[in-house]
Amino acid sequence: MRLLITGGAGFMGSNFIRYIINKYPTYEIINLDKLTYAGNLENLKDVENNPNYQFVMGDICDIELVDNIVKDVDIIVHFAAESHVDRSIQNSHIFVKTNVIGTQVLLEAARRNGNKRLHHISTDEVFGSLGKTGKFNENTIYNPSSPYSASKAASDHLVRAYFRTHKLPITISNCTNNYGPCQFPEKVIPLFVTNLMEGKKVPLYGTGLNIRDWIHVDNHSEAIDVIIHSGKIGETYCVGGDCEKTNIEITNFILDHFGKGKEMIEFVPDRKGHDFRYSMDISKIKRELGWYPKHTFEEGLRKTIEWYKNNEKWWQKLKERTN
Repeated sequence: MRLLITGGAGFMGSNFIRYIINKYPTYEIINLDKLTYAGNLENLKDVENNPNYQFVMGDICDIELVDNIVKDVDIIVHFAAESHVDRSIQNSHIFVKTNVIGTQVLLEAARRNGNKRLHHISTDEVFGSLGKTGKFNENTIYNPSSPYSASKAASDHLVRAYFRTHKLPITISNCTNNYGPCQFPEKVIPLFVTNLMEGKKVPLYGTGLNIRDWIHVDNHSEAIDVIIHSGKIGETYCVGGDCEKTNIEITNFILDHFGKGKEMIEFVPDRKGHDFRYSMDISKIKRELGWYPKHTFEEGLRKTIEWYKNNEKWWQKLKERTN
């Protein structure tokens, strides 16, 4: 089996590559990544000399490059995306280019080269915001709130259109908030952990009462594995951690881990269009594919914090690069 992983030098992509190499040692992997600010080959130092792993530096919007790679693979697992909501609010252009045009380039390459199998990684943010009750599921109407989520919603629709129009063998997964090792330190958990390690306060949006469903990246990798091997073609699967937490709960857990008090919280103005709550109904993937999140949140977050403590040089370089 030969896999093309787009965005494989990023947080989720690099963890997925490591997972596949460990579980399927005979699989061949091509990692296509542009190495933007969030792409980091140090995430894959431990696999770079594996004979079944190949890195290609390039843009998923490069039609000729993508076409040449896709013709020799069996499955495309599409992680590559601009993903930070705040950056999309400041400048949405690159989000539309990468997330929409880049996905279309991949779909066309898959179509032209014999209708190659493609799995598209998406987000729960395409569904918008929930009130105090209810959960997103595979039939939830799209209602994106930010330029980021709108660009991901557009890419989801394109993927489905290629299935319906061209019979392209696709699957889609919409996942909740991931956390774990190698996550870029602009995201909330690594930002708060690294700020505390530097003696800085943690910037908490609004009142901190916004709610997210959290999943460890290893659980997410396992879900993608099950979907690409056993998922039904043309179907969407909602993936989550069955773990709703307010942002203030996350903050307090991290503060407690460091022995810090609430004086280290700096409440900042809320994000524009900030969705109140996300929660995912994962009954379909449980029922049809037998997947469920195995790692508990508390266990996963403790391990994640320890990873950042033990890899200070890794995140310091990234913070310096983006300051």
